[in-house]
Amino acid sequence: MFGTTTSTLPEYLSPEILLNPEKREFPEFDLVRLLTTVFEPTQDCRVCILIDFDEPLAHIKDFAFLKEEGYPVQKNAHKYFYEALRDGAMAELGMSGGEFFAYRCTNGSNLDLDDDVWDTAGNHLSLDKDIYPAYDLILCVSTFSATAPLTAKAKEYGFRGATLHGLNDVILNSGLAVDYNEVSRDAEKLRIALTNADSMEIDFTLEDGRVLTATLGLDNQDAQKSHGLCHGKKPDIANLPAGEVYFVPTDANGQFPMKYEDGTLGVLDVKDRCIYRSTLIEGNQATIDSHNARLADDPMTGTLGELGFGTQVLPVSYADIQDEKVLGTCHLATGRDDHLGGDILPEMFKKHENATHDDILFAPHKTPNFNVSQVRMNRDGKQEILIENFRPSAYLMDALAG
Repeated sequence: MFGTTTSTLPEYLSPEILLNPEKREFPEFDLVRLLTTVFEPTQDCRVCILIDFDEPLAHIKDFAFLKEEGYPVQKNAHKYFYEALRDGAMAELGMSGGEFFAYRCTNGSNLDLDDDVWDTAGNHLSLDKDIYPAYDLILCVSTFSATAPLTAKAKEYGFRGATLHGLNDVILNSGLAVDYNEVSRDAEKLRIALTNADSMEIDFTLEDGRVLTATLGLDNQDAQKSHGLCHGKKPDIANLPAGEVYFVPTDANGQFPMKYEDGTLGVLDVKDRCIYRSTLIEGNQATIDSHNARLADDPMTGTLGELGFGTQVLPVSYADIQDEKVLGTCHLATGRDDHLGGDILPEMFKKHENATHDDILFAPHKTPNFNVSQVRMNRDGKQEILIENFRPSAYLMDALAG
């Protein structure tokens, strides 16, 4: 299953850990180690933290949210980032600043942020005028991903940063506790193994025995990687936890299954890179009807903007930001892909709230009703199996051992 070279791999890539990732041991989360590894150099950098609320002023002023029920992501941001920076990490890293700000929750993945932002004293500020130009490192710990908009702003204003949406205890103690030098090396090995592919074919086996196949055209493009390192002074945003190889599809055809948030299962029909129809397998027909109405009203919402493969061995966190980085999983995404070097821009959507980038993760815990029975890469007239039954193939394991 895992090839013949596993004896040369590190322990975290051993067959036992691959089959039981919850058995992998991680060091304790250390903010200094994380920021040193990800953002070398940190000396003389001015840093701040962004969090989000539906009503920012009411919750950020005088840290009111700390006395309220809920807000686990924002409370993790305060405890493990804000307090840690103020309690010595900032001095150890040679950084300054450490301020805490809140912006209005976008309520959608990778939607552009409103310019309004508030500090802990309740002062109303501007992201464009007061935050982006004033900081070298911006850490965004939010409810929804802000990678796409912050990537664009980083290029405009020259800062570096990281997005860490959905931060929970499992992520803190695994996906953010790893050595990102190792993550980067593994991601590069797999990137080389997949780069310049002509196309990818994904087989999905449903519970009733049907096999759906989606074919993604890639046109020999260079594979890209999300590897967690954001070194030097070049403007960039790291999406943490990192660890994936990804492509921007140039074409897509076929079918793939979809599990909706309410548990409804559907089959999505794809042609010319766009999802154009959803058909009910089981669950709520109204959910399917709503999706079809959205596709009819704004067809750009069905455009496939990413194909990604996980490269890490991590326990399930029940947050896609980590779970899509697990080796043996793959994901598609609809919507904007400008932050990935693609051509789908926010202004191409009918409504602002439609210009999201939404990942569709295929993983055993997320989609138990169907199996990714096989993923195949076509390149230079040859075909390689990449994944079978959510397990990395011998081809991928040999690449990691190289």
